[in-house]
Amino acid sequence: MYLSRIKLNTSSRKTMQALASPNLFHGAIEISETGERTRKLWRVDTLRGEQYLLVLSENEIDLSSVAEQFGYDDKYECKSYDGLLGRITNGSRWHFKLRANPTVQVKKDSSSRERGKVLAHITTAHQEEWLRRQSEKHGFSLAEGEYLVTESRWFKFKRNRDESGSVRMLSVVYEGVLTVTDADAFRNALISGIGREKAYGMGLLTIVGVR
Repeated sequence: MYLSRIKLNTSSRKTMQALASPNLFHGAIEISETGERTRKLWRVDTLRGEQYLLVLSENEIDLSSVAEQFGYDDKYECKSYDGLLGRITNGSRWHFKLRANPTVQVKKDSSSRERGKVLAHITTAHQEEWLRRQSEKHGFSLAEGEYLVTESRWFKFKRNRDESGSVRMLSVVYEGVLTVTDADAFRNALISGIGREKAYGMGLLTIVGVR
């Protein structure tokens, strides 16, 4: 696994369009990989007032075209993720950040076999509860008071130029400290992501060791 980072040029019109319509980032990332498409996660992150595009990929892919479109030139950083994955053990504690799309599926009739309507969790309390439930499935635990929602915003954009329909999506950023309870399940969460709308920049969980 490889984690790449591109510093975004927020004075560029094309970059600002992509920040409002994340399908543009998705399309650029997908076509940057030649041959058979592999699993990738990505998100837009803010660090010390600058915005970055993070991409987690199975293979080391050439993101120079993405950097040229949305960054300052065709340069980007890329590091192996395997060393970090190898340091994960049960009981280890990590600072984390996650951009996710917390939702619930609601059925009009509980006896119906039809899939329910997917609705976004719009209150902070429900968003936090959603992450607590996800933690149980993905091999980590969260202590009360050690994590919080730091951003919640809506996106509305067209999937592509050929479609009249649009995507309306809630993006929520979580930050805090977690404890690993199942190392294998947690590594899978880092690699595969958490929640829905991964194509549009949701689901990438990143961690840094607690000192």
